[in-house]
Amino acid sequence: MSSDLTFIGLFLQASFIVQLVMLLLLGVSVASWTFIFQRSRALSGAREEMRQFEDKFWSGADLNRLYQELSARTNLTGMGSIFCSGFKEFVRLRKSNTGTNAIVDGTYRAMRVTMSRQVEELESRLPFLATAGSISPYIGLFGTVWGIMNAFIALGEVQQATLAMVAPGIAEALIATAIGLFAAIPAVIAYNRFSHQVEKLENNYGNFMEEFSAILHRQAVSAQAQQPQAQ
Repeated sequence: MSSDLTFIGLFLQASFIVQLVMLLLLGVSVASWTFIFQRSRALSGAREEMRQFEDKFWSGADLNRLYQELSARTNLTGMGSIFCSGFKEFVRLRKSNTGTNAIVDGTYRAMRVTMSRQVEELESRLPFLATAGSISPYIGLFGTVWGIMNAFIALGEVQQATLAMVAPGIAEALIATAIGLFAAIPAVIAYNRFSHQVEKLENNYGNFMEEFSAILHRQAVSAQAQQPQAQ
């Protein structure tokens, strides 16, 4: 009995269930790598946007001018969108003659909502990577167990078993586990790395919200202190 021990040959010789497992894992691997590249670009863009915004914001730029510049953009994201939502709410509440604490609280809540949306966008596709990393080895193991079971069943039907008869069946079964690990390892590494990056960005967003709220609080207190003088 001659067998093709190449990857393609073993795949074609495998049972339907093992072939289905291999194709499923290959699909998971392709999807994982696609999401890895997408998330890598998205997080790199978020870090670059944050760096550019902080350079402008802490350079002493006028807040009204900075708001007008950023709000004119159609694809505003990250820290810039948090700033715009907070400053817009601050101006609206200040015009309504609301108390200082109410102005700051309303502004902070507006920024919190925007930050939650930004973090949710950064975390998109990460659950898939976590799922792929956790279940792919088990799917591959299922294919391996099924393949080895079929190989031993086939051996029970012959009078004399040889290594040449056992090797192809076991090899095609073990390929399922190998593909499962190939799909799982990059997904786990990417998930851990991206989760850490998202956490750092979220902390930076939160720190900016606290600092910006303090700035707006000082402006609100100063504006209200000048009102009796203006009257």
